[in-house]
Amino acid sequence: MKNIFLAAISALLFSVSWPTYGVPFFVFFAFVPLLLMEQNISKFSNIKKKGWAVFGLSYFAFFIWNIVTTGWLYYAKNPDGSNAIFAVVFPVVVNSLLMSTAFQLYHWYKKVRGTYFGLVFFVAIWLSFEKFHLGWEFTWPWLNLGNAFSEYPKIIQWYDTIGATGGSFWILLINVFTFYAIRVWEAGRIRKDLIKNVAIIFALIFIPIFISIYKYNSFQEKPIGNVNVVLLQPELDPYNEKYSKDSLQILDELLTLAEHNSKGKVDFFIAPETAFPGRGSLSENGFNKSISINIAKEFLAKHPKSILLTGASTHKFLFNESETENYSVKLQDGVWANSYNSALQIIPNQNVDVYHKGKLVPGVEIFPYIRFLKPILGDAMLDFGGATSSLGIDKERKVFTNNFNKAKVAPIICYESIYGEFVTDYVRNGANLLAIMTNDSWWDNSEGHRQLLSYARLRAIETRREIVRAANSGISAHINARGDILEDTIYGDQTALVVKADLLEENSSYTKIGDLISRIAIFALGFLMVYHFGKRITSKK
Repeated sequence: MKNIFLAAISALLFSVSWPTYGVPFFVFFAFVPLLLMEQNISKFSNIKKKGWAVFGLSYFAFFIWNIVTTGWLYYAKNPDGSNAIFAVVFPVVVNSLLMSTAFQLYHWYKKVRGTYFGLVFFVAIWLSFEKFHLGWEFTWPWLNLGNAFSEYPKIIQWYDTIGATGGSFWILLINVFTFYAIRVWEAGRIRKDLIKNVAIIFALIFIPIFISIYKYNSFQEKPIGNVNVVLLQPELDPYNEKYSKDSLQILDELLTLAEHNSKGKVDFFIAPETAFPGRGSLSENGFNKSISINIAKEFLAKHPKSILLTGASTHKFLFNESETENYSVKLQDGVWANSYNSALQIIPNQNVDVYHKGKLVPGVEIFPYIRFLKPILGDAMLDFGGATSSLGIDKERKVFTNNFNKAKVAPIICYESIYGEFVTDYVRNGANLLAIMTNDSWWDNSEGHRQLLSYARLRAIETRREIVRAANSGISAHINARGDILEDTIYGDQTALVVKADLLEENSSYTKIGDLISRIAIFALGFLMVYHFGKRITSKK
């Protein structure tokens, strides 16, 4: 019963730490009850199958954390209007399983190599797990530990050096040392050691915070210019309007919203993810002949030097099999098609610039490991009313430039905004302004859209770039390079947000080095494994 209670305490601490409602300081101690549970079972329990007990209780804790913080996925709907149960069951069950597996590996390593090596292994394996979760096709880094501080940018300004991964390391280090301090106290009951260890814990927590507050107060933007931006929030119901309304009506309502909010000079109108055409998609082979594109250009011609950045569903026809990818759909002999979730830059009398979303939502926009799993699972894509086949991607992060102003815009599409090192690729390619185009309406007015907005604040700090964010139903926002939300809208309003955004070009340390902490952790993990097997070989000899 004691071990179940410890697992439940960990679940509670993780859950109450999470944005946007939580207090992140609890996360500094959230692993401690689990580490104590593992210690109790390993050293003092009569349970025969100790490994299974550790795995089961850790899964219990992680499952509760996942369901409490990402249970809003339940609000996604199937085409018939019912809740998409699988959309919440799969990520919660699998993510909890992956977390428990990482904890179980710590249990096994600690069992054979002792507590000290085991704790180092725990930090290394968890950071490696988070890095792995950022890169594979079932990617779901929503609960990576460093995200916990997204609502408190003043205390994480050093993310501009080591990123959100550094925040994960900070959390793990304090949890591990707190567990160590408790074990030292239980072993000797020496008051002097207790005071020293408590002082070290306080130092580990507050020194980075003091450094961050100093950086926050002393940070000064050095813009090379600024741009006037109108962020369009059309409030188009993704279930009842987006795929049933006439595409030209959708575009007309979007441009009417833009017109009503275009007083004075406007450099950019920015519309959300897949803002048009609604049902179907635009052919990239025929952008110049597209009715929708030409209507948009006619609107822009009335606003000289104004540019429209918008999300759009697009497709491209291919006529050479050598150009196809594993996501290409064969339409007939000699003809294939790729579908994309795209960002477009539309300027009168110029070709349309297009970028294809590079991080796709598993099960919705991409069939993970399609070559291996499709023969087994068949067509298992989730259908929320849009595409039900894997989309294509761009392998490089594209930056939109123009001849009217100094802006070099990163067209970040929705899910991409939770990937720190991924976003730095835009900045390394020259971006001086981050534009997020997103549609968070799938989950209704839940924590889902609030958390995604909150995570964008981390990207602003990491890259030291301002962010302009256009969301279909909200929350659209303007975020400065310190991670402060300067202006935002109300969720569910049909509105527009007019902002003046600074253009910044000085690259942060994190932009230059990326997830260095993760790479060190992977190296440390490899070293610990080599050490372990080397010891086994030596002992046999």
